[in-house]
Amino acid sequence: MKILITSDWYIPAINGVVTSIVNLRNGLQARGHEVRVLTLSPSRRSYARDGVTYIGSLPAGFVYPHARLRIVRGKALIQELIAWKPDIVHSNCEFSTFAIAKSIARAVDAPLVHTYHTVYEDYTNYFSPSKRLGKKIASGFSHHISEKTDCMVVPTGKVAGLLGRYRVTTPIRVVPTGISLTRFTTTPDFSPEEIRRQYAIPAHNTVLVYVGRLAKEKNCAELIRAAARLRGEPFTLMLVGDGPIRGELEEASRELGMEKQILFVGMVPPAEVWRYYRSGDLFASASTSETQGLTYLEALASGLPLLCRRDDCLLDVVEEGVNGWLYSTEDEFASCLRHFLADTERRGDYRENALASAQKFSIPVFAQKMEQLYLERLEARAAAR
Repeated sequence: MKILITSDWYIPAINGVVTSIVNLRNGLQARGHEVRVLTLSPSRRSYARDGVTYIGSLPAGFVYPHARLRIVRGKALIQELIAWKPDIVHSNCEFSTFAIAKSIARAVDAPLVHTYHTVYEDYTNYFSPSKRLGKKIASGFSHHISEKTDCMVVPTGKVAGLLGRYRVTTPIRVVPTGISLTRFTTTPDFSPEEIRRQYAIPAHNTVLVYVGRLAKEKNCAELIRAAARLRGEPFTLMLVGDGPIRGELEEASRELGMEKQILFVGMVPPAEVWRYYRSGDLFASASTSETQGLTYLEALASGLPLLCRRDDCLLDVVEEGVNGWLYSTEDEFASCLRHFLADTERRGDYRENALASAQKFSIPVFAQKMEQLYLERLEARAAAR
């Protein structure tokens, strides 16, 4: 098949959407498909390179950090994609590139498949003065987008249920995003002590790792408060990432007397993230804004059990007491952490269970499921003609 993937975000940007697209493209190409990508250019210039078409854009950080908006350029490049005649158009963002995806799909009479990556009602602080109004806007907008597509793809049952509440009638299919397991399991010789020495983490401390953006929707403030309930216990909470509320979180850790136990690493190069996972003993997160949460899967692939805020996106990921634990209150977090700190004899089992549970989220499995979905939509389109 010829498959066109569209997205407002693409490498070198770093987020879950980009990871999903890169992994899907690699997996589909490994299965013999021809895959091209259409995305926004990092400048006003439109161009094509290495199977990727970049459409000129302008910065739109006032909407969301690092966001960009398409400008009216690149018509000749879009015509080239139409002449290529993709069998499937797979959009991954609802804004600038969605309109292009829709027009190309219509021009070549191809199914338009759309992956719904973002639960917008969890980001109301970016676009609405009222959370209630924000949820209403998110519902109406998502329903509007769905009506323009042949199929909505979601990574978890949590998001399928959300679209159901939005009264989406377009077919919805659950396809978990795949990750590169070998990126985290097959790595150069490395000792966790390298990171521990670099950041002066006491040798006897258990290391909790959080990887992600430091923003309100990630609920890191709760994570810090929950960890503070065990202040003085032998553990270090290592926050890998940066974001707009880092200063607030650093101040909160000082006020709670946790400045010696909470480590703010900041941004690290994507190629180095595995070193931080591998330096940890347990992955921790308080977020409930994830559609799937790729960092959860990366942690499992690195052999880290999970200690995460209870959320529907984790129902098929965490097997409690086997590869991790889910908590609903800060007291429950403290209880689970206390148990993990004491149960040193079973850490090897938790690690093996984490590694085993990550296997169902591999790139080959992801690509195969998407291929099946594409074929299903092509058959439905042929039957409707």
